[in-house]
Amino acid sequence: MSGVPAFRTEPRFKVCCIATLDEAELAIRHGASAVGLVSHMPSGPGVIEDDRIEEIAARIPPEISTFLLTSSGEVDAIVEQQQKFGIDTIQLCDSLPPEAILELRSMMPGVSIVQVIHVVGEDAIDQARTAARAAHALLLDSGDPSKAVKELGGTGRIHDWAVSRTICEEVEVPVWLAGGLTPDNVGEAVHRVRPFGVDVCSGVRTDGRLDEEKLRRFVHKIKIETNSPAP
Repeated sequence: MSGVPAFRTEPRFKVCCIATLDEAELAIRHGASAVGLVSHMPSGPGVIEDDRIEEIAARIPPEISTFLLTSSGEVDAIVEQQQKFGIDTIQLCDSLPPEAILELRSMMPGVSIVQVIHVVGEDAIDQARTAARAAHALLLDSGDPSKAVKELGGTGRIHDWAVSRTICEEVEVPVWLAGGLTPDNVGEAVHRVRPFGVDVCSGVRTDGRLDEEKLRRFVHKIKIETNSPAP
C-alpha cells in the first residue's frame, strides 16, 4: 500500500490556527474536513487559551475532525489535554518516539495521532518512515525543532516538495501537507506531492483573521488541480 492514491481524488483540507467559533464555521462552510486548535507552543501564531479551545471544540459537528496541536512531549500530559478538550485528533508538533505514540494510542482508543515531520532536509524521509510505524497519519511542515527556540509550525515557509512526495510514496499512512500553502501555490503543491490532505493557516488570513475570499480561492485551486488531467 502507498500513501499516494491509486487514482486522483480531491485531497482533504484542514484550516489551522482557528481562533473563534465564527472562524471554525467559516472553514466548515467552505468544505474543511478538519479544524486545528493550537495549544501552548514555544513560538508561532495561532495559540489560544484552553477555555477557548474547549468552547470551540464542543461546538464542532461530529463529522468534522478537531485537531489539537500540542508541543508536549509527555504522554500523561497529552492524554490530559485530550480528555479536557474532547477532541478526536492529536497533532504532535514535536517528535515523539514510536513507543510513546503507541502508548498514546493504547491510552486513547478512538483518538487519531498525527505526527508532524518538519522537512528540513532529506533526513525527514527516515523520520517519516519511523513515525509511520506508530502514528495514524503524518503531517509535513516547515518548522525547525533544532533552533534554540523551537519552530514547530506556523512559519509560512514552504519546504522541499520533492522530499514530501517521496514520503507520500514510501509510507503506508495518510500524509497531510502543510508549510507556506496559499491560494497561489496550493494547486502546484497538490500536483507535485499528491498528499492525502492539505493544511493551511496564514495563507488564508489577512491581518491574522481568516479571509473568506482567500479561503474560497484556496479551495477552488484544489478543485482545479484535482480535476485536471493526471500527470
